[in-house]
Amino acid sequence: MEKSKVYFADLRVRDGDNLLRKLQRLIRAAGIEKINFRDQYAAVKIHFGEPGNLAFLRPNYAGAVADVIKELGGKPFLTDCNTLYVGGRKNALDHLDSAYKNGFVPYATGCHILIADGLKGTDEALVPVEGGTYVTEARIGRAVMDADVFISLSHFKGHENTGFGGALKNIGMGCGSRAGKMEMHSAGKPHVNQANCIGCGKCTKICAHGASVVSEGKASIDHNKCVGCGRCIGVCPKDAVEPASDESNDILNCKIAEYAKAVCHGRPHFHISLVIDVSPYCDCHAENDAAIVPNVGMFASFDPVALDVACADAVNAQPPVRNSMLGDALEENGEDHDHFHAVSPDTNWKSAIEHAVKIGLGNEEYELITVR
Repeated sequence: MEKSKVYFADLRVRDGDNLLRKLQRLIRAAGIEKINFRDQYAAVKIHFGEPGNLAFLRPNYAGAVADVIKELGGKPFLTDCNTLYVGGRKNALDHLDSAYKNGFVPYATGCHILIADGLKGTDEALVPVEGGTYVTEARIGRAVMDADVFISLSHFKGHENTGFGGALKNIGMGCGSRAGKMEMHSAGKPHVNQANCIGCGKCTKICAHGASVVSEGKASIDHNKCVGCGRCIGVCPKDAVEPASDESNDILNCKIAEYAKAVCHGRPHFHISLVIDVSPYCDCHAENDAAIVPNVGMFASFDPVALDVACADAVNAQPPVRNSMLGDALEENGEDHDHFHAVSPDTNWKSAIEHAVKIGLGNEEYELITVR
């Protein structure tokens, strides 16, 4: 197989230039103009950052990408899906509030936000996974699938479950509805935390299989009837319905790859990753620890798999920051040639890459092309 092309730009700029223009030169050099954007809706998948976290990508980068899409005749919108866990992005209203607080307003980005899986995280499209091993139909936020063109704009950083979070995780996990996220995280079915349940009965009304019942003021779920769709999680006003988190990290990574293929398959797609502020954990945390390596630069490719490998290689080539989680881990445990494994020893990011290659999403072999 021919190597995939991954384009790279460092973070150096001269007087009269700036990083936003350099990012635009990068994505043009990488071939984004080959996509027909004329009168096409273009979903730009980004993470808006959990309130309290400061490592997420600044909205200016999203604005730079949106401006190129508009120059090419497209209709861009920023998007993400609601979170499975309790936090500032679990429903569309809270999600929008969080995005606006973190600066993702149309005046800064030049385009609007659509939360792809709707108000409660239940607006989803069932998308077949061609060649899938673990997932037959991915549950993807409907607005993502309604778009004509898909663009991912990812903050490349570490992750406590998957090793790192890059393009595949931004696409696969990020575009899953709340039920889709449950499917990736779990082989089991949801249960009710009785202490939080108020017996409102919303879960019983949404369940098509009669699995959820309220008795003596508390709901419970009959797992013999439950099909694991997760819609009860979305409608519960008190977050009393909780998913099982019993899937191994390797299978989680494989499911993420399969969800990513469902999102990208059959339409134009293009991917951008910024390796800056490489925090050890996900931007879903309401905080961020110190970066584990120095800032590296910006990457772009039509191949999300090759893009992730190139970014991982670039991070692993960097010296560790001493006063960071990586620096502490290396001092305690000795040298580890994989920075992500050193920070999160129970993870194996290569499982996602290997499975993505197996199902035909992309190629792990790449040619790195530098853009000035």
